[in-house]
Amino acid sequence: MKVVLAMPLICLRLLYQSIYLALSQIWANKTRSVLTTLGIVIGVASVTAVIAALTGLKAKILTQVETLGTNTIFIGPHVPDRGPMRHANWWQLRFRAEQFNDVLAHCPSVSVLSRIGGVGRRTVKFSEQSVDNVEIQGIEPAYHQIEHRPVVLGRVFSPIDDEQVRQVCLIEPKLRDKLRMDHDCIGETIRVGYTAFRVVGVIEPRPQMNFGDGGQERYEIFIPYRTLEKLGEPFTWAMASGKSAETLEDAQAELKFFLRRTRNIRPGQPDTFEVQSLQNALATFNKIAVIVTMVAGGIVGISLLVGGVGIMNIMLVSVSERTREIGLRKAVGAKRSAILTQFMIESITLCFVGGLVGIGFGQLLTMAIANIPQVKLDLAHIPLWAIGISFGFAGVVGIVFGMVPAIKAARLDPIEALRHE
Repeated sequence: MKVVLAMPLICLRLLYQSIYLALSQIWANKTRSVLTTLGIVIGVASVTAVIAALTGLKAKILTQVETLGTNTIFIGPHVPDRGPMRHANWWQLRFRAEQFNDVLAHCPSVSVLSRIGGVGRRTVKFSEQSVDNVEIQGIEPAYHQIEHRPVVLGRVFSPIDDEQVRQVCLIEPKLRDKLRMDHDCIGETIRVGYTAFRVVGVIEPRPQMNFGDGGQERYEIFIPYRTLEKLGEPFTWAMASGKSAETLEDAQAELKFFLRRTRNIRPGQPDTFEVQSLQNALATFNKIAVIVTMVAGGIVGISLLVGGVGIMNIMLVSVSERTREIGLRKAVGAKRSAILTQFMIESITLCFVGGLVGIGFGQLLTMAIANIPQVKLDLAHIPLWAIGISFGFAGVVGIVFGMVPAIKAARLDPIEALRHE
């Protein structure tokens, strides 16, 4: 019974002695050990830095996308891959305003919906100042509830503005400043092309997407949806909001059923529109991010295999240098398993030391990436699971590439080993 209870202590003592001996060997051959573990250091540092950058990119995009609201539903035209409309152009597939009439009465899981129209970009003038390529959008009052973009000065559009086709508008602060208008510009008149609009509010700027916008300055003006027809026939799409996250799928299904009927799509024919929620988009993005992380980590992880070859090479050299020591240990009663364990622990310890140094360098690389101007990866960080994977992979490399030298050392004949010069 006492022997059984003492076994864990004996194993821990053997492990401690083996690790101490391994560290002594590493310290006795510092230069060789540094060169040997260089591949492991580079591999672990590269893997952790790549994962940190991708994690930061994912966190940044998710943070920006979630500001739009997880219950938001986007409705837009879509070219089907089959059916009579598969060769239709976008203008043929566009929505018409009447196709959304009474949508809330037929879709009980939808809380609000706003038609949105666009007529492209126009030149906007105020006094002697003008700004080209301003995006003109027509919206309905429910838009403010869906987009979570409050009016910071003035008022929002009212149902009367839309019903009476009033020539009023909302502008962004940066467009106000570009046109050199007063801070309190409510009541001022601007011209969109040849049509005059009275400013009734200043809307909060759209959250800046740091990826995919090409750094181009973007200006927007919002006018009532029905007023937009004065500037031309609009290209229409819509945004909606589900009543809750639990009923979001029901809201999408109801919208699809309603729109198939109003667009006269026959049973069996594909949809000529898309109904997508941010939850769908986020789920898709998460899947892509996982795949990209695995592929990038796998490619960079090849350097760990290169480092493993270096570990095996140096351990074979170590076995050759310590042949007489191995023979002497066997002569005084050391078993094969003890010799095998000693060299395996030396190999694993060498890899773990390289992994620890590699994580340190990886953290330095991550800090450098997070502070690169214009890249905007300030959320880059090394997740704990990446550190665990790095150490785990380093351990596996130590076991796999240390196995051959350890077996060679364990199989040495003690008499032949003692004769070795």
